Amino acid sequence: MSAGTILLVNGPNLNLLGVREPEVYGTTTLADVETLVREVAAEAGFEVRAVQSNHEGVLIDAIHDARTSCQGIVINPGGLTHTSVVLRDALTGVALPFAEVHISDVYQREAFRHHSFLTDVAAVHVVGEGVAGYARATRELIAKITPR
Repeated sequence: MSAGTILLVNGPNLNLLGVREPEVYGTTTLADVETLVREVAAEAGFEVRAVQSNHEGVLIDAIHDARTSCQGIVINPGGLTHTSVVLRDALTGVALPFAEVHISDVYQREAFRHHSFLTDVAAVHVVGEGVAGYARATRELIAKITPR
């Protein structure tokens, strides 16, 4: 029996992982990331539903759908991190704990990347650990939502 479901959300341009700016994001693909998160979640008995889109509305719809079927969300919002109040509203509106993850260290990049609309409402925040950050974010989120 499953302990529950985690929604894995990857925002705009993350479909290009492994190809886009490998010096910043590495060569691991989005499929590899999804496999990693599924494996980590399975260790705790959780399933994973994954969504990636370059369209904000698709991500918001997936977050809304998670409200009644998931116990938490792991999200790499990509560039929407720095621009989307709507994404923040969707995440706070569904009242599910979520982990914000970024592959690169956004605080060591361009100044506009230093601000996140999500960090102050995220249960977990992981930056700059490469793709391994997804594993840490998943473990920490599960620890927060699993009864002891």
